[in-house]
Amino acid sequence: MDIINKMWFSLTLLLLAAWACLADVTHAEDKMKRSVSASRLASLRSRRMVGGKLAPHVPWQVMVYIADSVLDGGYAGGALISDRWVLTAGRNLFVRKSRQDIQGKDPVIPKVYLGISRRAEADASKEAAVERIVLHPGFQNQSDWDNDLALIQLKEPVVMSHKVTPIPLPEGGQDLADIVRGSGVITGWGWGILLSPATSLKHLVLPLANHSLCKAEYKQIPLTPTVDDNMFCTGPTEYQENVCFGDAGGALAVTDAETGDIYAAGILSYDKSCNRYNYGVYMKISSYLPWIHSVIRGDTEKSSALRSDAMSKMYSR
Repeated sequence: MDIINKMWFSLTLLLLAAWACLADVTHAEDKMKRSVSASRLASLRSRRMVGGKLAPHVPWQVMVYIADSVLDGGYAGGALISDRWVLTAGRNLFVRKSRQDIQGKDPVIPKVYLGISRRAEADASKEAAVERIVLHPGFQNQSDWDNDLALIQLKEPVVMSHKVTPIPLPEGGQDLADIVRGSGVITGWGWGILLSPATSLKHLVLPLANHSLCKAEYKQIPLTPTVDDNMFCTGPTEYQENVCFGDAGGALAVTDAETGDIYAAGILSYDKSCNRYNYGVYMKISSYLPWIHSVIRGDTEKSSALRSDAMSKMYSR
């Protein structure tokens, strides 16, 4: 009987020890899972949004402002391209951005701020009154991202200074294949690591991306651009920094390798890549020069016919 009791006692101890070991293993596994989840969450938080460095003063940078809150329209970027014209993304001028919400609606007249680097500088002294907005005639023809451009005419010419200076547009013969380092610089007040807009202007030097790879990636992802020949893409930096919410409308400034000229190659349209996707998508300005020039000239529907009529009469004399 004593032998049997001793056996049961030993078996009980073994079972208790096994249970304790199992509990320790389970606790360790739970702790590890929590640690991994926390690590992943921290990684996502740190990698989700654009990084970037504080930008020097960028004289062509414009703030296109509708509201502080993204839900009320938010604010974004633009590029001063002459003393009376700002080029930006068309979607920046609506509270809701989707084609479904925009169709049939007029754009919101924004506040436009020039010569600022910090959001706190956006006050009445830096505001330029808006005369009118001209959306590209093909804006959102078939998707949210088609021809995503708008021109904002200012009521008064801007006084040029070291704080406010336009950025040139591409000229004939200037091609993205011929830019210094195969990269450009984008600036903006877009979202940062803390999931809030930057308080000061930031910049990123981004490499041009392979057009086919960019097109193929977004072809597989709903609610992203259908990348066409009127667009081009940039990829992230080596540290996985990228454009993000609120950077749209900013110009990708590049340097011509042959002449050294600096010009705006594109206007950022798809700014939602952050670190979720690889590519920012831009409207290629060289594809839109005829439209931009016609608007700035003040052409009407009859302008082309009037020019043709005058030329034909002169040749016939």
